[in-house]
Amino acid sequence: MALKYFLTFAVVLSILCTAAVGAVVGGWQPIKNPNDRAVVEIAKFAVAEYNKKHKEEALVLVSVERGETKKEAAGTQYKLVLSIKNAAAPKWPPIKYLALVWDKPQEKLRELLQFYQITN
Repeated sequence: MALKYFLTFAVVLSILCTAAVGAVVGGWQPIKNPNDRAVVEIAKFAVAEYNKKHKEEALVLVSVERGETKKEAAGTQYKLVLSIKNAAAPKWPPIKYLALVWDKPQEKLRELLQFYQITN
């Protein structure tokens, strides 16, 4: 009888541990180096895509402040906080924007999901 309870406990514990580890692996992870070439490339893509849709504005990337990635089976999501200047007003201070980009390098596909101004 004790062996039956022990085995049941072991199975339940195994399931719980697997679920906990899966939640951490699939979650958002901070980007350690926002100046990494690949991260800056994603940021430049986001600004270029925004500028294509909003021709009245010409935004320029100043820097990547910080960001997070979420790796999934089909690709990687990038959530970046960008410092942006308006080319029409270069003397104004930079403004912070949030960009969410979906990157699927195996399919050579990138998509700008969100791009909006956030408070400094």
